[in-house]
This record gives sequence, structure tokens and C-alpha cells, in this order.
Amino acid sequence: MTAPRFVGTVHAEGPGHLVVPVPFDPDEVWGVKSRHHITGSVNQVRIRGVIEISDAGPRIVLTPAWLRDHGLAHGDRVEVVLSPEGPQRADLAEDIAAALDAAPAAAAFFDSLAQFYRRAYLRWIDGTKRRPELRAARIAEMVELLSAGIKQRPKT
Repeated sequence: MTAPRFVGTVHAEGPGHLVVPVPFDPDEVWGVKSRHHITGSVNQVRIRGVIEISDAGPRIVLTPAWLRDHGLAHGDRVEVVLSPEGPQRADLAEDIAAALDAAPAAAAFFDSLAQFYRRAYLRWIDGTKRRPELRAARIAEMVELLSAGIKQRPKT
């Protein structure tokens, strides 16, 4: 999957916040999700965040903390490169992908999670390499937790 690239104009929105309109529909490019966590760059400076949907369309919000170090202003033209952050469903092992496909609510919730939570679930499942009999049980438990809207596996 190639990362979409575009040139956009920065717009002011509220005190200390700037936005960059995203000229494509992230649901069409990366699949339908309730939230699109992204990574990439703005003028070759790394950025992580969420594509927000507004009445004007999808956009990236540049917060005061990011702007403090990167000196952009209203009206500046920027080059943006974006890609979805973290493991995507196309990257998952077949057994995990099949379990999520069988539980649409769990799959949708998994897709909405920040990469930290997705990776934590996957690491927990991959921790069964020495005890493969646990893998199916952990996958089933992950699907159950995700279906219940629990983003982090309870520590036991």
C-alpha cells in the first residue's frame, strides 16, 4: 500500500490550532473505520494523530505542542505524506483475521484502536509460541474483549 501524498494549505482553527484538509476519503483508501490513526509527515517532519471528520471534510489537526517546534502559520503550503498507523487487518495472521472477520463488532473496535492497543493484543497472542495450545483460547478471549469494547486486556 502506497502512502498518499498531497500538497495542502494550512488553515487556522481556534486559538493555537491549525488544520490541514485531507483531499481524499480515508474510508475509501484504507477501509471503513470509526477512527483513522495515522502516521506520516508534514513538510518532512514526523506526525502521528487521527484524521478528524468535520463538516468541511477530513482533516489533520496540528496542535500547539506540534506547532511550537515547527513554525507553520495560516496560509502556508505543506507537503503531506500519510499512512495508517500500526498493524492493519491485512497484516494479521490468518487465524486472527478469520476470528475478527467472524465477529464484525470486535473487528470494528479493533480497527478503531490506537496502534499501542492493537500491538498489545497481538503480542499477547504471539506469546503462545512455546505453548501453541493457548493460541486459539487467547484469540477467542481477544475477540470477546473487543466485542465488549475493552481496549486493553485486563492484567491477570
